[in-house]
Amino acid sequence: MTPREFIESFRKAFGEAAPLPIAFWYGDTAVNADSRVPRCMIGAIRKVCDGCALTLTAENVQCGGGGLYTAFRPMSEHVPIFVSKTEHYKQTPEQVRAYVESLDIEITDKPYLNFVRVDKLMSWEGVEAVVFFATPDILSGLCTWAFYDNDAEDAVTTKFASGCAAVISFATVENRKGGRRCFLGMLDPSARPLVPKNELTFAVPMCRLSEMLTTMSDSALYQKAFSVVRRRIEGEMLK
Repeated sequence: MTPREFIESFRKAFGEAAPLPIAFWYGDTAVNADSRVPRCMIGAIRKVCDGCALTLTAENVQCGGGGLYTAFRPMSEHVPIFVSKTEHYKQTPEQVRAYVESLDIEITDKPYLNFVRVDKLMSWEGVEAVVFFATPDILSGLCTWAFYDNDAEDAVTTKFASGCAAVISFATVENRKGGRRCFLGMLDPSARPLVPKNELTFAVPMCRLSEMLTTMSDSALYQKAFSVVRRRIEGEMLK
């Protein structure tokens, strides 16, 4: 299924009101070399849903955690202390260090991390993951689709994460090891003000999306129960 064919199927399942997902990949060419990135990159990533192309680099990613979770540089020494002692997201700095080590993030040798909305893609080649910014009703459909051919307890999983780790790191690592997990994210209180209040993220590594594209038409997305949800996504009044 090509990106164009996926968009047609996505619109049929979720309606015109659902935001199209975004895709990201590492590369040697920038899709937007003039990208301006605030200290927290999440707001810039969310704007990709509106059609803006975004390129992250080691230079324009200023946040210490963001530099790690984009795989541009190792974790700086102050991050575990900041996450624990300032943000109080973990009890001790040692917990943060151990957790980050367990993530198996490999520093990239590519200069650019590109983000585009999927309607800007010609093919899926090179894509690390696709990320949906989704309301609970849209998440209902995405999770239903992910569960269709996967009975694993972690078919859809949520992990402790900054917003950028939930969007980028988990799906990238999963894609490179050929895993089947999808990642529910954007639970980070620091990042939440930068996205609409009724949205979370749903990140699907490309290796898993390739499987899910083959099951999409047979899943419950096109059956009666979800059609009722789709009408609500589209803003219709339920009777």
